[in-house]
Amino acid sequence: MIKQELEYKVLRLLERQPDLTQRQLSQKLGISLGKTHYVVKSLVDVGWIKLGNFKRSKNKLGYMYLLTPQGIVEKTAITARFLARKQREYNALKEEIRLLRQELERQCWDRNLNELNEPSNHADKPSVIEDGF
Repeated sequence: MIKQELEYKVLRLLERQPDLTQRQLSQKLGISLGKTHYVVKSLVDVGWIKLGNFKRSKNKLGYMYLLTPQGIVEKTAITARFLARKQREYNALKEEIRLLRQELERQCWDRNLNELNEPSNHADKPSVIEDGF
């Protein structure tokens, strides 16, 4: 997974669930805890997320990751780039399918023309239709 995709996925997850721990993020992303820490730290360093404290209970402090306004802007930009890339891939695939269909139609047309022009040497053999299948 490339770093930009990973950053985007982390931002999306933290936007929806800001109280996820790095361990939970790592499990959801299917990556190591060390890699998760590296990505989260880099997002904090560039100012896209900030780390806030909150009390879960009287004795325990917890942390919450909050997207900063800059983080929201960056997440939107990453989303736009991701969508544009997927749109290009979709268009290329659609064109490839169109060309393959054209090639297949041309091959079928050529084969049908050849069958029409060639004399039948199977006149003595029953056809599938004659056999009842």
